[in-house]
Amino acid sequence: MTAVFHPAGSLAGGGLELDLTPERAGWGYSGLKTLALHPGESHELDTGEDEALVLPLSGGLSAEVDGGTQVLHGRREVFTSLTDFLYLPRECRAVLSSSAGGRFAIATARAEQRLQPRRYGAEQVEVTLRGAGSASREPRNYALGNGVVTDRLLVVEVITPGGNFSSYPPHKHDTHSAVERELEEIYYFQMRRENGVGYHRQYSAGTRPEPVDLLTEVRSGDLVQVPHGYHGPCIAPPGEDMYYLNVMAGPQRDGVWLMTDDPDYTWVRQTWVGSAVDDRLPMTESS
Repeated sequence: MTAVFHPAGSLAGGGLELDLTPERAGWGYSGLKTLALHPGESHELDTGEDEALVLPLSGGLSAEVDGGTQVLHGRREVFTSLTDFLYLPRECRAVLSSSAGGRFAIATARAEQRLQPRRYGAEQVEVTLRGAGSASREPRNYALGNGVVTDRLLVVEVITPGGNFSSYPPHKHDTHSAVERELEEIYYFQMRRENGVGYHRQYSAGTRPEPVDLLTEVRSGDLVQVPHGYHGPCIAPPGEDMYYLNVMAGPQRDGVWLMTDDPDYTWVRQTWVGSAVDDRLPMTESS
């Protein structure tokens, strides 16, 4: 593996804004595509060896799949809205169309079992609040512990208000044990302010020979791969609300996310005891 940071536009191809396959990533399981559709435009998606979760970022779409039509109403934007979404199995062909146009994420994982296509409503999404004070953030589970069945794909969104840290304390999930799962992870960023900027940090944990040492600015459309090692924090400077989409998959197929903190930062969690969650959260508007 070489580069783990990919600026917006650097992975475009085949009519996609972003097309990261496991092969292109240099690892075994996780992938992500993003697709922009103009009003009335369509895109044919062949999942091949991968299962996929189609997640509207803005706008809605209809999907012709397995002889039927699935409609996703979508959402206005990612910071304040949840969305309905569509699971597609491996060896599946779908035609995605949008009458009004929009942008869509297609999270993928190399799959063994072929499940059935299924539409899920936004009410299936589990919204939680994590951390406290300036470490407060809002995870939204689309395919993790919320009853959505996949072969090995895990998908989560995280909202971080300006001035806050998320993916903190730094943690890893690169070995299989009773307290950890081996999971490749993708971070796909959007900033709320046009031309907004945040920061992302990751570094080696000594579990793999390949070094990882990254501290970078991130802007809308940027992607970071986490092949192994500790990752965090993701930093949203004051006034710069941050969104990221996490796609995870690994050799296990148990649907479990377990991680361990960098021992130098385990004390951070104790600082949350008795502290309030940032009152700007949740950003998700109630329906």
